[in-house]
Amino acid sequence: MFMHADRDAFFVVMVLISVFLSLSTRASIFDYIYPKSLYPSFSNSGTIGLIQMPNARMLPAGSLAFSWSDSDPYQRGSVIGQPFDWFEASYQYTDINNALYSLTPEFSGDQTYKDKGFDIKLRLIKESEYFPAIALGMKDLAGTNVFSAEYIAASKMIRNIDFTLGVGWGTYSNNGMKNPFRYLGKVYEERNVSENITQGGEFSVGNWFSGEEIGMFGGVEIFLPNLKGARLKVEYDSTDYEKEGFPFGRKSFNFAFESVRKQTSNINFGFIYPVNDNFHLKASYIKGNTLSFGFSLKANLGKKNPLVKKKDPYKEVENKEGFKIVTARDDDLLFKAALMNLNPRGLFLQTADREDETLKVVYSQDKHKSWIRATGRVARVLDDISPPEIRKFEIANVNAGIGMNKIILERDEFKNNFFTSTPKLVVQKSKFSGYDYDKDNYVFQPVVKLPDLFWSVAPSFRAQLGGPDGFFFGNIRLAAKAELAITESLSVKANASIGVADNFDPLKLSSDSVLPHVRTDIVKYLKASSDYSIDSLQLDKFFKLRTDIFGKLTIGYVENMFGAIGGEFLWRPFNKNYAIGAEAWSARQRDYEMMFDFLDYKVKTGFINFYYKEPKTQILFALKGGRFLARDSGFNFDFSRRFKSGLKMGVFFSLTDISEYEFGEGSFDKGFYFYMPVDVFWSNYSKQSTGFGLRPLTRDGAASLKHTFNLYGVTEQAEFNNLYRDWDDLYD
Repeated sequence: MFMHADRDAFFVVMVLISVFLSLSTRASIFDYIYPKSLYPSFSNSGTIGLIQMPNARMLPAGSLAFSWSDSDPYQRGSVIGQPFDWFEASYQYTDINNALYSLTPEFSGDQTYKDKGFDIKLRLIKESEYFPAIALGMKDLAGTNVFSAEYIAASKMIRNIDFTLGVGWGTYSNNGMKNPFRYLGKVYEERNVSENITQGGEFSVGNWFSGEEIGMFGGVEIFLPNLKGARLKVEYDSTDYEKEGFPFGRKSFNFAFESVRKQTSNINFGFIYPVNDNFHLKASYIKGNTLSFGFSLKANLGKKNPLVKKKDPYKEVENKEGFKIVTARDDDLLFKAALMNLNPRGLFLQTADREDETLKVVYSQDKHKSWIRATGRVARVLDDISPPEIRKFEIANVNAGIGMNKIILERDEFKNNFFTSTPKLVVQKSKFSGYDYDKDNYVFQPVVKLPDLFWSVAPSFRAQLGGPDGFFFGNIRLAAKAELAITESLSVKANASIGVADNFDPLKLSSDSVLPHVRTDIVKYLKASSDYSIDSLQLDKFFKLRTDIFGKLTIGYVENMFGAIGGEFLWRPFNKNYAIGAEAWSARQRDYEMMFDFLDYKVKTGFINFYYKEPKTQILFALKGGRFLARDSGFNFDFSRRFKSGLKMGVFFSLTDISEYEFGEGSFDKGFYFYMPVDVFWSNYSKQSTGFGLRPLTRDGAASLKHTFNLYGVTEQAEFNNLYRDWDDLYD
């Protein structure tokens, strides 16, 4: 039953909703003065929503966000990814302040309990003029189930107010309404979550949309005029606070030491203040007795140049008319002019030749993540220096000393469409193909000084989060990276680092895994290598067996925990959107100090790899089947999407022949990751990216060797779909 004050407040909210529903829906939010920050805001649960409750809103595809909130007894940090405009995925890390990690001070001290979980939301119907957006969502999808819930929400924007109405199961079922799904079978009548409280990791399918009762929730988000995009939130909360977390102290969980403050009102109030378009501050009053606050940070990184406009245009060749006069005299002068003008632009000429009206060049580059942009800049240099007799440019690209692609451009088409900025028209008269590189087929072969050494020094960081020894342990380091290019396709790469400062001393948790400790001895590695370490040192040889079959041989300390000798093959047809590969390794576990010594553990590991890319959405499905490092066998499933900016988001899970008991807490391997191009923050182009990956737990099952420069990544430009995807970069 509602308290009397709740009935009055809820009546007021419903009257307001009725009044605004009677207004004309023709007016747009832009009729008001809302200068910025009109994207949806985050709830205290760490996903797009109202205050405590969800809604049907989504961020644009390609968005990444972080949300943090403090709502006693929970502090929650969330990482949110939006791979599609209809799909939201988030990882929640919750500090439950009324429970301890354990009752043994020597084990975890007074550290409070930490809970991890995944949430998803799918938009079922897109909002239209007369119909609301409708979304289905699931909380704590594969966690401990202490926050598990399912819901269906509908949201409709009318003038400057966004209305939401929804129904929830699990922890969202605090209205005493009967679950309509109970008519579908007895499985929906009861919801059992107690058995998973301390283990977690499974998909509790039997609990989804189950339980005796459901809850109705609703609310409004009011965009306030002339307040820089600030908004007010009012909601009716259907959270059953006696079902989430550990509400009754030790009666709910052995490690809980006090009860949660009881709810006295179902009406919550919140306020959002946008500091700027990407950073929001939030405060709310929930449960009738609790003040909550937090912030969110988001960025839409999916579009081309999403944050910083590029100020790195193509620079025309100086005195280009003079070059054309000189290069008309002799082909050798033409080749040398190409060398002189390409190399300073980071487009390194490998070989060149001329056949009648066609100028042929082969180049490599390490600046542009868009190979079409690089090809376009090569073509513009050639156009600036070539005499009028040259009618075609045959531009081939190599990576790791092996051929990737060849593009033949009609010079006049390339020039004419540059002035109209219509690169797509150039495709119609251009030819694309895979490419086998043999420098002996070219007359001009500039001298390359090999061996050649490249190196850099930069700060680096190691971290361990969420363990019972403490929530956060970090190690600031100074890392040196070096590459010795012996030949175009043979190189030695090294990565070493020196520790500057760390707080690793309290780390003491040892592995409880019954499998070989191929990953769970992470604490030993972190502590023993905190002063200095060789993170990797390997010799790589790349080669091609034929136009569409690539190979790599590697020997060395390929990662922090293993050294290996082995190789990889990949069949990647140029005109197809699939690839098949195989890899095999003989690996040995490295000593904890991560220098030159090894431990006794040896293993032979290998996989058959299959890749399929859907060209329109750029969704890549990767399947890996074989033997993992702990000698378990099975499959790894990986789904990722690449955006125009170069941002890549992905999720994965693995299923092997070990039992849930052998795997341990988490039940099976799973996680998500993203790779973000660093030039989204810069005005200059760069090929570099930085990544972030997260598993709920580090376990030994389904662990694979982390060898660098896998062939599918090395050969990205050896697929027509990838070139066509970036064709509008031709004149950048």
